[in-house]
Amino acid sequence: MLAPTGYPEELALHRLVEEAPQMLPLSGGDRLTVVGREVMLGNGYADLIAVESSGQVAVIEVKLARNAEARRAVIAQVLTYAAYLRGLSVEAFENRILASHLAQRGYQSLADAVADADQEGSFDRATFSSGLTASLLAGSFRLVIVLDNAPDELSQLVGYLEAVAPGLTIDLITVASYDIGGSQILVPQRVEPERLRAANAAVVTPVKAPQRGVATQGVEQFRAAIDEAPEDSRALLNRLCDWAVELEQAGLARLISFHGVSNVWSLLPHIASDDAGFVTIYNQNGPGLSLHRTVFERRAPESIERIEQIIAPARLGQGRYAPNITQELLDAVTDAYREAASSA
Repeated sequence: MLAPTGYPEELALHRLVEEAPQMLPLSGGDRLTVVGREVMLGNGYADLIAVESSGQVAVIEVKLARNAEARRAVIAQVLTYAAYLRGLSVEAFENRILASHLAQRGYQSLADAVADADQEGSFDRATFSSGLTASLLAGSFRLVIVLDNAPDELSQLVGYLEAVAPGLTIDLITVASYDIGGSQILVPQRVEPERLRAANAAVVTPVKAPQRGVATQGVEQFRAAIDEAPEDSRALLNRLCDWAVELEQAGLARLISFHGVSNVWSLLPHIASDDAGFVTIYNQNGPGLSLHRTVFERRAPESIERIEQIIAPARLGQGRYAPNITQELLDAVTDAYREAASSA
């Protein structure tokens, strides 16, 4: 049997989680957007703070099993951070605790950060705002503990907390690392502790995740919907389709058509080796092109300066759409896909 190789240091696992939170198999399956690292909360620093598209706040702690804190202290840490956040206003959370972290990531607000991470166009700002307010007010958070291996006593403790504190969502996740043919293979798994919930446990209504639309492989569904767009916008929408198809034919992207619940069509040119892309093409009563800063930072950092020069005075991560869809911009994004391919 192949044995895990482990991590040379805790920071290595920490970086993996920060750069690709979508790999974590969370209860409920909502997407996390990391908005702060080493965030000061009271007298301590949370490893990562994230938010879901529903508005629920997540506190993430990353430990290696050989670290003594992985057994009991990590529970005390995440609960202390949750207690500190409970009852905060959205303004205090965003402007006092996370302002510098958001600015470092190129965002003016939490909503901008989550909108940038939304590839399908299903993000709803009103739903996010109300969910964020409710999460902070009630202390209804997601607590995520990530380790390379979960000690039994920690699993038992998490199971107990889930049973007696239904207002919290606790995810205990292991991310094992294997070396196969010189490549690092990650295997994330959610540990399901035995749950012994009391029959008379208080019922807490969870924050509902927003509805999702329907995704289909390929460009065909998106292209067919162009006929429903205003006539003066169809030429540009078809040109954007053709550009995306060229990316696919060059082996740089996989195309996914997405029909949102609000009847918004989007085309997702995902990086061939990833589940995200640098842009989303929209047909929302006309063409739109959004640029996703988090993906540029992770897969094509050398392209950021060029992109920002083209869209100036706008910056990546500020505003949902590119101010102007020019051939110069499309050429720069194409080169970003090539950069991602060369580093895969």
